[in-house]
Amino acid sequence: MNHTTPLPLDGRLALVTGAAAGIGRSITERFHADGATVIAADIDEAGLQALADELGSRIVPMQCDVTSPDSLAAACAEAERRGGLHIAVANAGRGAFSTIVDHPLAEWQAIIDLCLTGVFLTVQQSAKVMCDGGSIITISSLNGTQPAAGMAAYCAAKAGVIMLTQVAAMELGARGIRANSIAPGLVETNATGAFWMVPGVVEEFVDNTTVRRFAQPGDVAAMAAFLAGPESTFVSGSLFRVDGGASTKRYPDLPRAFARMGQPPS
Repeated sequence: MNHTTPLPLDGRLALVTGAAAGIGRSITERFHADGATVIAADIDEAGLQALADELGSRIVPMQCDVTSPDSLAAACAEAERRGGLHIAVANAGRGAFSTIVDHPLAEWQAIIDLCLTGVFLTVQQSAKVMCDGGSIITISSLNGTQPAAGMAAYCAAKAGVIMLTQVAAMELGARGIRANSIAPGLVETNATGAFWMVPGVVEEFVDNTTVRRFAQPGDVAAMAAFLAGPESTFVSGSLFRVDGGASTKRYPDLPRAFARMGQPPS
């Protein structure tokens, strides 16, 4: 008699922010392949539609601005209508480059709003509709523990994400909800494409790993799949570095690299 082995996320409902591209898209694809239904949330409506067209069933595209409580509440209301969330991934974010003395306040606030407050709101709204025993996964960064000159706002936000996640693990643990953070190093995506345009920067990133390469989005998605799945049910309040060992070395000197080109990346 033939027995079909169930997929690890069969019957699970996940929310992934920043799902239209890069790491978020890869996590969405992995969860979908593992059997989950995914509410794919992003401000990029066209990107979401392309994702839904490609993956077909079990993808629920929802345009969502993670800096808006109402927007996230609407995505989570959809999850509640479907029986409640089992997995939430707070992934949406972006970086910026400026030295502290020249950092425009508006740009600082925009990064904090997206990369820290957006994660807070995702955790907050998701927890309200999450089934007991669920999993919250936040995407921090190597820059959450390793400083980078010229990236004060991003480093501060990503460090905040790590501590926020630990507090969430403490507060939600009584419901069996786990909260963990992933800290990727350099990942090749459209969002990091500017690094490939600056001579020597990617090589310096690679030199400062122990495995001598940069990451692909699937490397991060694999860790997210573990944290979402049944083999990590005693894992909470932890930080998982997916950085190729870069945290054991040093961060590239970005100001010097960009100075060679005469300007920072746009």
